Amino acid sequence: MAEIETVIEDERWAEAGLEDLAERAGRATLNWLGMDADIVVMGCDDARIATLNADFRGKPQPTNVLSWPAVEHVAHAPGAHPPRPETDSLGDIAIAFERCRDEAAAQGKPLAVHATHLLVHAVLHLAGYDHQIDPDAATMEAAEVAILGTLGIDDPYLEKET
Repeated sequence: MAEIETVIEDERWAEAGLEDLAERAGRATLNWLGMDADIVVMGCDDARIATLNADFRGKPQPTNVLSWPAVEHVAHAPGAHPPRPETDSLGDIAIAFERCRDEAAAQGKPLAVHATHLLVHAVLHLAGYDHQIDPDAATMEAAEVAILGTLGIDDPYLEKET
């Protein structure tokens, strides 16, 4: 059975239950993908993720979540689901506390709901999903909505009526 390892660098993530959130989001996404692969999730702060974002993407600012796939992904037709990677280790994820907390508050959502969405999103990136072009973004969003639905989380892309 796949292992979903959680590394806590910012203790606020421990208090927020990141280990359980990562386990739940990771398992739901792996089940939906029909995969059994290990994932490592690191809960950090904005400063740490800004450094990682600068080092790996050349963008020296914080972001909500980053992912590092363990394997190179195979090209696929625009809008098609990517082929499942053949690997025992899917890759690594980093998620930033302040950015996630602030985004959740701005969206009027509990931190756990927003973090779960971001973790599902990141695991899909590890599996080869992308949102660089509209057809791929639509496929990835539909996957996220389906997976989050299995967890009892509403579609995060629906506009909230005020």
